Amino acid sequence: MKKLLIFSFIYVNITPAEHKCAPLVDKWEGKMEKQSAFFLVDSGILPEVFSKVIEVKKILGSGKAKTVNEAVKEAGLSRSAFYKYRDSVFPFYETSRGRVITLFFVVEDFSGILSRIINTIAQAKANIITINQNVPINGLADVTISIATTGMSMDIGELMERLGEIEGVRRREILARD
Repeated sequence: MKKLLIFSFIYVNITPAEHKCAPLVDKWEGKMEKQSAFFLVDSGILPEVFSKVIEVKKILGSGKAKTVNEAVKEAGLSRSAFYKYRDSVFPFYETSRGRVITLFFVVEDFSGILSRIINTIAQAKANIITINQNVPINGLADVTISIATTGMSMDIGELMERLGEIEGVRRREILARD
């Protein structure tokens, strides 16, 4: 079975002042204002500190460490670096929480496969909004499912991995994000 290839991407929230960009002028108020910009950047080209911040968040989220001190020590990061970047660095899939995501599948045509997909989504505590399954052609059917990710018990990357492990799922991808 083919595995889903997930690239390591990180969202980085940077204000212009942090990178010596000129602050934007709010023409309506007549005053200078900082605005954030979000970038989707391959983590391979970023300084290691950003990946370590993500690692510390995962350690804390998993309960492997009870305090920030324990987590930063395990990740090999200073506390000051963690606190400096913790509110500005997010894994790509973490930004999918609280959104509507449309998933696309190519599945083999046999009884129960759509039920297995739906059950896997339900186990992740995602709310299914729409399901569309096309008529199978040559033993394969296209399925599109839109889900609300608020309250999910796992990130979308883990859900996609689990969906790919279902027998008969030939292809799966995130088609759109609201």
